[in-house]
Amino acid sequence: MKNAFAAVMAFLISLTLVLGAGRTDVLGARIKDIASLKGARANELIGYGLVVGLNGTGDGTGTKFTVQTLVNMLERLGIHALPSQVKVANVAAVMVTAHLQPFARIGNKLDVLISSLGDAKSLQGGTLLLTMLKGVDNQVYALAQGPILVGGFSASGEAGGGVKKNHPTVGRIPGGAMVEKEIPFDFNSMEDLVIALHQPDFTTAQRISQAVNKSMAGISAVASDAGTVRVNMRDGKRGNLVNLVSALEQIDVQTDSRARIILDERTGTVVLGENVRISSVAIAHGNLSVQIKERKDVSQPLPFSEGGQTVVTNDSQVNVTEDQNKLLHLPETASLGDVVKALNAIGVSPRDLIAVFQAIKASGALHAELEII
Repeated sequence: MKNAFAAVMAFLISLTLVLGAGRTDVLGARIKDIASLKGARANELIGYGLVVGLNGTGDGTGTKFTVQTLVNMLERLGIHALPSQVKVANVAAVMVTAHLQPFARIGNKLDVLISSLGDAKSLQGGTLLLTMLKGVDNQVYALAQGPILVGGFSASGEAGGGVKKNHPTVGRIPGGAMVEKEIPFDFNSMEDLVIALHQPDFTTAQRISQAVNKSMAGISAVASDAGTVRVNMRDGKRGNLVNLVSALEQIDVQTDSRARIILDERTGTVVLGENVRISSVAIAHGNLSVQIKERKDVSQPLPFSEGGQTVVTNDSQVNVTEDQNKLLHLPETASLGDVVKALNAIGVSPRDLIAVFQAIKASGALHAELEII
């Protein structure tokens, strides 16, 4: 059954590769999905706050900064309390982070992530109190507050043990922060547009400039380097940049990338890029299996023998089995489809593929980058 399944999978993969190779109308990716406009980027926000309303799962009494923060907050509310009088079993100190998206305006909502800073056991059921979120310039850009969604739980008894699901000391508040200050960015006053590629590549950058020049009149696109394409606009195009950028984002470009093989040794996952090529190489792959069985035998003396004793002896059986796979030859400039079909033919498992590709790379026959994650 396993061999039949492997054969079917190999056939489907090969069929997909053959059909894909025969197509001439392969669509590329939109510029919107592979690049972004330079200057229009997200900014990181961070803040320190308190989560209250926990059911005894908050920070311990020895967490002094939680106690001090709670005392300071009560003092600002007009309540005087000494640190020795405060218990924080239902309170947890947390760090609050958020992404301030480009062109975010005052009143927009942001999702926030809350992470425990002390020794709290769980943030389930807690409420984040009003927290200021600051940027790297120490300016307040948003305010966060609201009930926390944890998506997990933790339960334990006084005698120890318990049940835990997911990570209960980290939670989220969807739309839990409101933008209070905008990042200044005058989009319409830009003289030129600069497109920044997410994955820098000279070929892709050149294709973007060619596609823009072919699709749009009145502008000139030039690839400055592997990660930048500069779009020069005429005077008639500078008055309506929104329509111009919208049109640029929808242009399809056939992307290019380096030949790369990703290997995950922990899970046995192997991902091959379509540009992977190998030179002429011969591969022999086999598994060695050693099985040892231990058994104890009892030897009894003959009847009526004098001085005879019962003796226990050890009996070991060792069986060695080695798969007799044939030597496999892959021709020069073999494509990804050839590699997949050939390796499936000799029954190579995903975990064995890692060793096979490392050996081919060491021989100098693999023309691709090996990346182990």
